[in-house]
Amino acid sequence: MPRGKRIIIERKMDDEYVDKLKSINLDRIENSYNSRQNSLSSSLANVFNEAQALYQKKELSDDALEKKGLYTIQNAYSLLRQNGFGISFRAFGGRVERGTVTSMKVGKKRYIPIDALNTMMNLRDEFYSIRDAFETYKKFNSKINYRAFIGRIEKRSIPSVKIGTKRLVPRDAVDALTHVAQSYYTVTQAIHRLSKAGIGIKRNAFERRLDRNRIPHTKIAGRRFIPMDVVDELIEKENALRARK
Repeated sequence: MPRGKRIIIERKMDDEYVDKLKSINLDRIENSYNSRQNSLSSSLANVFNEAQALYQKKELSDDALEKKGLYTIQNAYSLLRQNGFGISFRAFGGRVERGTVTSMKVGKKRYIPIDALNTMMNLRDEFYSIRDAFETYKKFNSKINYRAFIGRIEKRSIPSVKIGTKRLVPRDAVDALTHVAQSYYTVTQAIHRLSKAGIGIKRNAFERRLDRNRIPHTKIAGRRFIPMDVVDELIEKENALRARK
């Protein structure tokens, strides 16, 4: 790479995906769901009292309880499936037995409150499980393995929240990370791309350019990323400099 010549690429870093990733407020998300859980507990107490009153009056039936917002396990499962929730009945029953799905016993049967089902569906719409987040991200970054992905979550370079007993990854974060994997180079990848184009530069020299903002980039969780088209422009300008020599 020619010395003594300053190549500066003027570019305003404006990426809605990256902005959305950086604006994720994990504390606010956790507090929001904790508030929902507190509200759910309060409403469950009211529903349980109404169900117990029906039981005492011997007016208890599945239809009557469903009108109160309590579903049998089978009907609760059917409702989830109708709303696109991919889970087997056996797995769903296991969650009920372990208490990870809120339920209550009225008479001799166990029922699932509609609020608990809505919470499950909301979580599905807003979050990935860690495994699902990994499988989605891996489609765009095939070099990462599950252990490394877990490591990034532990180091908080991939945002996650703990809701109830499960750790989840916001869908917005996964969308942004897959976008970055498709549209940006890491420093190592950028240097490799330059090298393939016949432009040699040492890592320290390249990072000095980043430090001086001569190459537009963004920082995510302590790592720097350079847009792919910026690297293409850099290659074009370096070749133009060579041609003039």
